[in-house]
Amino acid sequence: MNFDLNRITVVIPSYQPDEKLKKTFASLTEAGFTDILIVDDGGGERFAPIFDELKKEPACTLLVHEVNRGKGAALKTAFSFLAENRPDSLGCVTADGDGQHLAEDVLACAKRMCETDSCVLGVRDFSLPDVPRRSRMGNRITSTVFRLFCGMKISDTQTGLRAFPSRYYGALLTVEGERYDYETNMLLSAKRMKMPLTEQPIATVYIDENRASHFHPVRDSVRIYSFILKYCLSSAASAAVDLIAFYLLFHFFGARLGLAAVLVCTFCARAISAFVNFLINRGVVFRNGAERRFGTTLARYFLLAVSLILCSTGVVELLKLLFGTELPLLVTFFKMIADTILFLCSFRIQKNWVFRD
Repeated sequence: MNFDLNRITVVIPSYQPDEKLKKTFASLTEAGFTDILIVDDGGGERFAPIFDELKKEPACTLLVHEVNRGKGAALKTAFSFLAENRPDSLGCVTADGDGQHLAEDVLACAKRMCETDSCVLGVRDFSLPDVPRRSRMGNRITSTVFRLFCGMKISDTQTGLRAFPSRYYGALLTVEGERYDYETNMLLSAKRMKMPLTEQPIATVYIDENRASHFHPVRDSVRIYSFILKYCLSSAASAAVDLIAFYLLFHFFGARLGLAAVLVCTFCARAISAFVNFLINRGVVFRNGAERRFGTTLARYFLLAVSLILCSTGVVELLKLLFGTELPLLVTFFKMIADTILFLCSFRIQKNWVFRD
């Protein structure tokens, strides 16, 4: 992809900005950008003068949300506008208007996008001493979650500086989320959308300990991790069903089954809980997989379930042999380790095979 700055748009979602937005805009035009798309995400009349001033600039296109809808919604509004009104666009770079993204870094991401013909994440160095603690810890936790659950190694999952070739505008509009969760869902959907990711080091800038951020740690973290939280809750619900089903089966049929009671009740309870887990995962957690035929996903799910049971049993037996022990407590510990690893593997296999679009 040949680099042409006139065919690259800088997208800035903005909610209740201050003078830093005007400084960011000026630095981008000085760097050579001629198309800057700003989305006023319902900031209200108090902040209208800032947007009205920028709207007069030749390089500025202003889109307005009448009410606050969230950063994700603002980005989607921008992608939709670009898809319809920039037919010759090479791509866009999303940036924040609070001064944390420098013009030279926006330019570097745009160039890297054209060089690699891929999506680019502007990644910061979180090891620096001036990085706020909540930002450092938040990124470490999210990066670890991405690596364990999704097999994706991303240095900066929270970055708002991202470059996208124009061919992905349509796909980006299909990603769920309206607020900060949208940017995380975008990364989670990258594999599904076959969207290659490249990293570009950028300056690590935090102004006043990032106090101006509209990110709400509890509320927005729940939104960001909702996909994985739903998977964990689904697993917990199926475990509860397993126990309840075992109790009821053993209570009503245990005496009739005799010596085989525990084995039969365990098998039946596990089959019931597995089917419940399948229905929840198909309809709530991995909703994209609902497009596949019911029988196909069910067969894949139970094949996975049987494989995981065999793997768990095999690993426990192997560890028993290696450590030469039959102690119930130690054997249970072995099973806990094996099942934890398989729990993570199961998430990735369900996401990428069982319920894959």
